[in-house]
Amino acid sequence: MNIENYKLEGERLPIVTYPDPVLSAKALPVTEFTPDLHNLVKNMLFTMYHAPGIGLAAPQVGISQRIFVLDVDYDREAVTNSAGKEEIRMSNFNPMVLINPVITGTSGTTTYEEGCLSVPGVYEEVKRYESIRVKYQDINGKEHEMEADDLLSICIQHENDHLEGIVFIERLSNLKKNFYKKKMVKEKVK
Repeated sequence: MNIENYKLEGERLPIVTYPDPVLSAKALPVTEFTPDLHNLVKNMLFTMYHAPGIGLAAPQVGISQRIFVLDVDYDREAVTNSAGKEEIRMSNFNPMVLINPVITGTSGTTTYEEGCLSVPGVYEEVKRYESIRVKYQDINGKEHEMEADDLLSICIQHENDHLEGIVFIERLSNLKKNFYKKKMVKEKVK
């Protein structure tokens, strides 16, 4: 679902980092489409844009529900304001919200260097489907279906993995996966 006339407003939510247990749990379906859900989505979008990222799943903000937000189209640029200070200006928002998504079809494969707000500083090539078909509900509970390819397809698959309790480093070779897991656990202990 695209959100029409999106305004960048809300509260920043804390992003949980690996190995937080909520990231390895399978998220629960959304059953109630309430004003609280609308508020959560607004805050998730605000958090994603300011992180900055192109996708954010509810488990990444400590909420085990099958929701994610994304925007692979927005622009982000550093500008100097009238006081001579550098600030970030964001524009051309095209936010999407997918609730209770189910990938119903896939084709082709591609590799893309992914990162994750819950695994800061790690960027690795991940093999994904090139094109997907996905069924989902919008913020009001209405059902939709769409096809996605390229970066949108990759982003949906990455965020959908979060709903299944999978962090992208799980998709790496055993050697890289074990390296990052040990590194992240060690950094969490510090």
